[in-house]
Amino acid sequence: MTNRFSVELDLQFLAAFVRDEEWLSLQPFVTDLHNRLQRGDVPKGDGIGWLHLPSRTLDGGLDDLLDAAASIREQADALVVIGIGGSYLGARAAFEWCKPEYYNQLPKDVRGGPELYFAGNHLSASALSDLLRVLEGKRVCLNVVSKSGTTTEPAVAFRLLRGWLADRTRPDELKQRIFVTTDQSRGALRKLANEEGYRTFVIPDDVGGRYSVLTPVGLLPLAAVGVDIRALLEGALEAECKLASADLRDNIAYRYAAVRNALFRKGKLIEILACYEPALRSFAEWWKQLFGESEGKDQKGIYPSSVGYTTDLHSLGQFVQEGYRNLFETVVRVDQSPADLTLPPDERVDDGLEYLAGRPLSWINDQARAATQLAHADGGVPNILVTVPDRRERSLGALFYFFELACAASGLLMGINPFNQPGVEAYKVNMFALLGKPGFEDRQAEIEGRLRAGAAAASR
Repeated sequence: MTNRFSVELDLQFLAAFVRDEEWLSLQPFVTDLHNRLQRGDVPKGDGIGWLHLPSRTLDGGLDDLLDAAASIREQADALVVIGIGGSYLGARAAFEWCKPEYYNQLPKDVRGGPELYFAGNHLSASALSDLLRVLEGKRVCLNVVSKSGTTTEPAVAFRLLRGWLADRTRPDELKQRIFVTTDQSRGALRKLANEEGYRTFVIPDDVGGRYSVLTPVGLLPLAAVGVDIRALLEGALEAECKLASADLRDNIAYRYAAVRNALFRKGKLIEILACYEPALRSFAEWWKQLFGESEGKDQKGIYPSSVGYTTDLHSLGQFVQEGYRNLFETVVRVDQSPADLTLPPDERVDDGLEYLAGRPLSWINDQARAATQLAHADGGVPNILVTVPDRRERSLGALFYFFELACAASGLLMGINPFNQPGVEAYKVNMFALLGKPGFEDRQAEIEGRLRAGAAAASR
């Protein structure tokens, strides 16, 4: 490993808002939380297996995962990953980060793997119907990801897709086309997989869903489409080693967490993750779940949002520049683009671009980034810059781990448990009642009465 860490943190656009002394003053609290994390002496301490997951996974070997991925590539034109939340967001983020924008439209010999689709993250009949139309005539494999097998959205999608596939596949072949990532011993999905003989992979008990991208949850589908999962894990291992200190001057993940908390105390309640590459859109969705589900509880937390610049400068840019000053931005910058284009000269067209003729588009994009950060900081929006060298797997692995550790530290600094999500269950109770699930009859009558009363009041 090189001495230089793959992730860099730049606070130059923050100087007018937070002094170094402010985040450095949190050192005693950071030292304490660091020691507690290492001991597992934190709320839900049995859920921090992600802390040493990169080293543990690499030590344990990847042969079984890589063998299953090779089997999927051999027999499938398309792979559908069925899951919701952490069961698909990390895999989708890494897929879009590492692979070309229009991967699924490329010829198979160029792709090097099956087309990749995601289902089970909504309850839309039209969206799932559209997917089935795309899959028609293709050899399809399914990878269903769920600890319990009873989460409504993926369970609905798996039942429909499994039935669709069964109608088009011999029973002995169907068993080879379904891969299950679930609990080691419990749950409806584990029971079904054992009965049907599906090939299974385990979601570790000590790793929560939003921290699970570096488990088989993310690694199996990524390996199937040719992402170098060993390099992804090696990048995360680099971060595991580089971010092992409790010192805020050495550990940039803890520094980022401390800065966020200093901003929160100054009334900055919204954090916008800004990316200048469309390939990072799903990474932003992964980041939003990580921080939103970890911090949003006990009437606390920084609200996570995201923008895709420069596109959103033409829609949300006005608000960010001059709207209510309760927000700050974290910009994720990729230093080297995997491909580049040079703007050609063309004096026949009066488009005002001739001064840029001969310039690489990546350079133009980065100047837009720097100009925007400066303008927003001047407009009263604190800006944090996080840079990785490229869009290779190693850089992404390091970035995944950086944000995971920063998120855990930030939640602990706020005095909350960043490893549970009690509020996620609230909507499920109401949904089960309205759907008529057995055992929710009393709740169903209560909710339906409230809805009728509300509708009657609204019509008056």
